[in-house]
Amino acid sequence: MAATNGDVIVAPDDNDVADQDSSFGSETASSTTSLRSSILDYRHENGRTYHRYKDGKYNLPNDERENERLDLQHHLFLRTFDNKLGLAPPNLPGSKVERVLDVGTGTGIWAIDFADDHPEAEVLGIDLSPIQPSFVPANVEFQIDDIDEEWNYSAPFTYIHSRMMNMSIQNWEDYLRKTFDNLAPGGYVEIQDIDAFMKSDDGTLTEAHALSKWCKLLREAAVKLGRPYIPTKDLKGIMDKVGFTRIVETRFKWPSNRWPKDKKYKELGAWNNENTNLVLESITFAPLTRGLDWTIEEVNVLLVDVRKELNDPNIHAYWPMYAARPLTSGLHANVSLVAQFMEGNQKFEEGYASNAVAAECYGCANNFDPGS
Repeated sequence: MAATNGDVIVAPDDNDVADQDSSFGSETASSTTSLRSSILDYRHENGRTYHRYKDGKYNLPNDERENERLDLQHHLFLRTFDNKLGLAPPNLPGSKVERVLDVGTGTGIWAIDFADDHPEAEVLGIDLSPIQPSFVPANVEFQIDDIDEEWNYSAPFTYIHSRMMNMSIQNWEDYLRKTFDNLAPGGYVEIQDIDAFMKSDDGTLTEAHALSKWCKLLREAAVKLGRPYIPTKDLKGIMDKVGFTRIVETRFKWPSNRWPKDKKYKELGAWNNENTNLVLESITFAPLTRGLDWTIEEVNVLLVDVRKELNDPNIHAYWPMYAARPLTSGLHANVSLVAQFMEGNQKFEEGYASNAVAAECYGCANNFDPGS
């Protein structure tokens, strides 16, 4: 099986050397805002649109191209998690959940899928952009909210899901303390995220490569913009500090393209390559032009070399991430943390921590087929 616990070594496929183509009631949080015309008056910049509410707190666009990519990325997470929406116990067959919070819900695809799987649950998705669909399951609600402000939800949550929030959080200790304070006894939080830097195990990705320089520039820009990347290895310590217990981390790797020999990793590499090719503009335009004062022409020149190396099967790069899974092994090197909070003298059950990618694709961009 492609998933193993710890830092697995992914073997390249030496025969694949050609370049690739590329119903809650009212929540009374003070920061929650109804969908007014001012929120829908998006910021237009470099041919993309960005959220207007709390302008600049999230540096990726919210236009149709980015929304399609987010749905494709959701599918990547599903492939990584063997068609599960997460690795925390609320995702196990037969599990019953009461209140669920999806932080940074984006298009709302995860919240909708979870609500479909758990009709007994009340699912709330929050985001800075009102890009979620209008027709959703009756047990789903979406709100515009700013997680940097005080959380004043009407009741605690059984499960808090947070995915791909690196570069969106101003203070991770404050953020994780809020998740802890808003969990019901016995509740879980799951953090799924990736590191800022791509890696390779065989030295085929070096600091001289455009991919490495690109990652470094994104990190520098994130610091300038007040949303620094956090090394995923630090998340467990912060979670422990704020009070979470029984934290277990599972590590994953997302190959940069179809370079692995292993069939599972090759498929994940295909999905990750498509996702990363689509996100190159999304994740680079605003950070480098706003944070580092680059011109859009300079950014586009950089991305030519980055895209070329991303698609090169001779560069055996991957995104490190970790994900939570009930005492089972991990697939990739992305990081996702799951922990459980218990009160009083109740028994502590196993919690889980991990980084991962999940996905279910509803009309994914370009009708992408990983087998092609």
